[in-house]
Amino acid sequence: MLDKKQQTIEIALSSIIIISIYVATQILSDIGSLKIAYIANFSIDAGTFIYPITFTLRDMIHKKLGKKVAQITVITCAGINLVMALYFAFVASLPSDPTWQLQEAYSSILGPVWRIVVASIVAEVVSELLDTEIYHLFVTKITTKYEWARVLVSNAVSVPIDSAIFAFIAFYGNLPLSSIISIIFANMIIKFLVTLISVPAIYLVKEKK
Repeated sequence: MLDKKQQTIEIALSSIIIISIYVATQILSDIGSLKIAYIANFSIDAGTFIYPITFTLRDMIHKKLGKKVAQITVITCAGINLVMALYFAFVASLPSDPTWQLQEAYSSILGPVWRIVVASIVAEVVSELLDTEIYHLFVTKITTKYEWARVLVSNAVSVPIDSAIFAFIAFYGNLPLSSIISIIFANMIIKFLVTLISVPAIYLVKEKK
């Protein structure tokens, strides 16, 4: 009985850790996206360097806790990101102390641009729920072996969808189509590179029985 109780506690703790890292990574990527970097002649939002890890983390949640928990985690995290944007908007709207000289800088950076916020949240929800379906299809219809393959296959579908949805919602009408395609292409390259680095993490969790 003690061994079973200890096992239950260990499962609960590891689940909390994985989900917490997923939520934190989502939040950090959204904040990082406020910085637009310029690398190798491509404009890239800095959140791109960490955001792809969320796909592998989602796969880890799916593997350990099942499809339903993975879906709930994705939706909940989208809500958290929306609340974060609303809170930043609230804080930016507050009158600043006369001795504090950073009100304009704070508002211009953390005051949300709602088109970008909507683009980010919609892209996250659609791509990660799609990732859930592809992952589930792979393990139920193809094979439970080759865990690295289930991550790569699900990400190969969800990453381009995520990049395309975000770029078109955020920039269509404001940038020429060629620039939007360039942004999508640059984001996909980085996301796939980060995905390859994060793939081994899937072996850190045990399969749900």
